Amino acid sequence: MVPLQNKRQAVRILAVDDIEDNLSLLEAILREEGYEVDTATNGKLALAKIEASLPDLVLMDAMMPGMDGYEVIRRIRENKKLPFIPVLLITAYEDANAALGLDLGANDFIRKPIEYEELMARIKASLRMKSMLNSPQ
Repeated sequence: MVPLQNKRQAVRILAVDDIEDNLSLLEAILREEGYEVDTATNGKLALAKIEASLPDLVLMDAMMPGMDGYEVIRRIRENKKLPFIPVLLITAYEDANAALGLDLGANDFIRKPIEYEELMARIKASLRMKSMLNSPQ
């Protein structure tokens, strides 16, 4: 299935995870679905990439050394210069802080191990929501 696209370019997704194997897997899955993918291995790099070139959606691992995904989400939502960007928080099943991520501004969360159909459904739902919020009233 082809992702939501405008007439000029594919949907851009920033995937953030400190584990290279996780990033490689996400990148392969998303590219196969036709998405343009950028990656970051830590929160600081993710924020720099978001400010340099806005993605259409961010997939953010919750638990990373240094700046975790929760702090990155907080900073994204506090930055009034940034437009609305859907953020999907990726958490381990044993992570009880999914609610914290939602409170900080994540739009949804995905539990590890990631199931392909759930990932695609949540990405598409988040992009539809972004499209509705950005459409003229």
